[in-house]
Amino acid sequence: MKILVINPNTTASMTEHIGKAARSAASAGTEIVAVNPVKGPVSIEGYFDEAMSLAGLLGVIKDNPDCDAVVIACFDDTGLDAARCLTDKPVIGIGEAAYHFASMISNKFSVVTTLARSVPALEHNLSRYGLSARCARVRSSEVAVLELEQPGSNARQKISAEIGLAVSEDRAEAIVLGCAGMASLANDLAGEHGLPVLDGVTCAVKLAEAMAGLNMRTSRLGGYAPPPANKLEAVLG
Repeated sequence: MKILVINPNTTASMTEHIGKAARSAASAGTEIVAVNPVKGPVSIEGYFDEAMSLAGLLGVIKDNPDCDAVVIACFDDTGLDAARCLTDKPVIGIGEAAYHFASMISNKFSVVTTLARSVPALEHNLSRYGLSARCARVRSSEVAVLELEQPGSNARQKISAEIGLAVSEDRAEAIVLGCAGMASLANDLAGEHGLPVLDGVTCAVKLAEAMAGLNMRTSRLGGYAPPPANKLEAVLG
């Protein structure tokens, strides 16, 4: 089985960390191909960055037709619907995967994300997925995405402090880390705070394996109908 894990931004060091987290969750025999587009934003922190990343993200999917499933490793689930139109292989967003996992192991969970401007997009997705009632709150740690890549930054301390507030103020029973760049922190933070801390990359990989193993395909009726070839060529070449 081959799973394509796409970091939609162009920061290669983050792609390396995402790939490492994905491989730690993958079953023996599952090949993880972790890639990022050549062109696009260096981080995705809001609607504008999302829009600017779409052509690169879709181009990566188009260039890797032999994968069995696709994981979009941006917590905003950037380009998820468009990607599902482009391929009928299972396409899993790390946000959607983590939310569903959290809803099955807790009554209420909180999300700890990066900057405040990311909060509205995540709240919108939770509503769309029908999980707003299960999420106590989406919290901003005020950690910029690229701070997670900087040795010596206090990003981990800020995220941990926000988890503490989620437990005491939100009565959260589980925490979802709202950025792919936080993947390496999940196990350590779970031990520190004594509750499940979910990373969307690992959740999405296990879900992708299950769906591909069951030979599931995205429906081609309605909204996920594939684009006409001429439009595809005009946009992606």
